Order: sequence, then C-alpha cells, then structure tokens
Amino acid sequence: MNRETNKERQIFAEAIELSVEGRAAWIQEACGADVELLCRVQALLEAHSDESPVLKTIQDTALGARNSDEEPGQFIGRYKLLEKLGEGGMGVVYLAEQEDPVRRQVALKLIKAGMDTRQVVARFEAERQALALMDHPNIARVLDGGTTEAPGAPASVPASTPQNTYTPARMPALPGRPYFVME
Repeated sequence: MNRETNKERQIFAEAIELSVEGRAAWIQEACGADVELLCRVQALLEAHSDESPVLKTIQDTALGARNSDEEPGQFIGRYKLLEKLGEGGMGVVYLAEQEDPVRRQVALKLIKAGMDTRQVVARFEAERQALALMDHPNIARVLDGGTTEAPGAPASVPASTPQNTYTPARMPALPGRPYFVME
C-alpha cells in the first residue's frame, strides 16, 4: 500500500468518527490543497454512506472559488451562460450564447467543479471525442471545446486551436475544467 493510499484511508477513518457538522472543515484541513486527495476521500465517504449534503459542503469549502456554480451572465470562453439546462454525474449543461464570430444559441457542457480528477477528465474527453465523430440528424454536433480559466490563470484557448487539441496520447496539463459546445 502506498503512502497516498494510507493518507486517504487515515483521513477517511478519522472523518467517519467526527460529527457530520465538524467533518467538512476537518477534511478540508486534512487534505489541504490536494484536490485529488480530497476527491478520493469523498469517494470513500460516498461509498460508506449516502451523505451527499455533507459531501457537497466538503467540496464547496475545500474548492472555494473553483467550486462556485456558474451563473447566467458569466462567460466561459466566448460563450455567455443564459440558463442551466440539466446536470448529470460529471457535468452540467447550460444554454449559452455565442457572440463572436457569429451570434447563436448553443448548449455548453462543463465538467463539474471538484470532479476534475484525471479519470473523470479522461471520461469526459472520451465523451467529447465520441460526440465529435458522430454524424446523425438526432445527435447534436460538437462545435467547440476548451477549458475554463483557473483562478489567477490567463484566459484559455479554445480547443479548436492546435496547441489545445485533445487526444488520448496528448493530454496537456490544463489550468481549468474542460467543456464542450454543442448545437
């Protein structure tokens, strides 16, 4: 058993002994800035019991600004969010408006904050790539993709540009969360 596994198990074991009210702050302190460790501990807690409000509190507290829900009026890349359409296991879909170079309404799927572990990002990227390859009248076409800006990071470059192209063999370290835009 490696050192990381020992640490996550130790944090988990101590967390389940705490009251629900004290758990979120304690886990945030125990995991520090290690978001991947936080996600692994959350997965253990989720498997242990269904305490989703506690997990959301832990995630909200630990991820701070990265976990704030996007709101209508905010921009992701060149897309202005209009309203939330739905939410799934790893992503949230918004009705958005592209303003440049053409004005049109689109659907923007964004990976949830706190879900951006390597495994989930790889699954999200595979979904994006699979949809981009499909050509069927009943399946929305993928128009664009990219990553959100990380707090304090420079603006992201749309995925349609060569330096930010995603393939399983070439997955650069990205500052934000991935998204893709559909019809």
